[in-house]
Amino acid sequence: MHSPLNRQSCRPFTRVIALSLAVTMLAASGLASAASAVCSAHSPAHRVALVELYSSEGCNSCPPADQWLSQWKNSGAAQSIVPLALHVDYWNSLGWTDRFSQHRFTERQQALTDLAGGHTIYTPEIFVSGRELRSWSQRDSFQSRIGKVVAEPAQANVALELTPQSLGAFSVAAQFTSQAAGTAGAAGALNAYLAVYENTLSSQVGAGENSGVTLHHERVVRQWIGPVPLVAGNAQIRREIRIQDTGADVMANAPADRFGVVAFVENDATGDVLQVAELAACH
Repeated sequence: MHSPLNRQSCRPFTRVIALSLAVTMLAASGLASAASAVCSAHSPAHRVALVELYSSEGCNSCPPADQWLSQWKNSGAAQSIVPLALHVDYWNSLGWTDRFSQHRFTERQQALTDLAGGHTIYTPEIFVSGRELRSWSQRDSFQSRIGKVVAEPAQANVALELTPQSLGAFSVAAQFTSQAAGTAGAAGALNAYLAVYENTLSSQVGAGENSGVTLHHERVVRQWIGPVPLVAGNAQIRREIRIQDTGADVMANAPADRFGVVAFVENDATGDVLQVAELAACH
């Protein structure tokens, strides 16, 4: 584990994020009438494991974890594993600014740690369905945790629809339902989240611990939407996503899975992720 700063010394970092989201509510009829074909996904009857990697380009022990996470770039859903890489910002003052970092990811990492009774955040750190797994690099330990999650019946349902728009843009509609929300007063409120991720990213690091190294990333979270509370067991998130930092020539040749969305339901009191669905952007 690698922690350059203690929790008191983590400072927000203001930067221009390379992904812009038009926060425009879409009418349901807009999705239905779109000329392009709609691709969709629905969570299964069993629980799916959300695997969150907290990483940073400023940390020289993170690249192996980034590579480890990338093995589920395309096939994770078939194994009930949905991976996300969240880049924190507390390394940015130590020589290299991670262009994918967001302070909200540092805050989420700290919040999950606090809920579990911990105090220290570090990179790389892995959470499986909202619970830390320090032995993630041990195959048997990781598979055991995944097996326990997948063996449980889902306590929530997540449905996704994605419609391509112009080059580098798509609309997404997510529907969340849960019977567990009916008893949320005792167990904790339920919240819905939507994450927009990007694959096939690389950086040539010019300073810091990884100076001179070209880093490769998959499943990097570029936009984070939520929490949106489930009311009477239901929530919706509808957004129009527009990618502005990627050149048109790159977008034209980009594979369908270059971008995608992950949606999940989380118990606010415990951090447990009840259910997850994912969907790659279709052309």
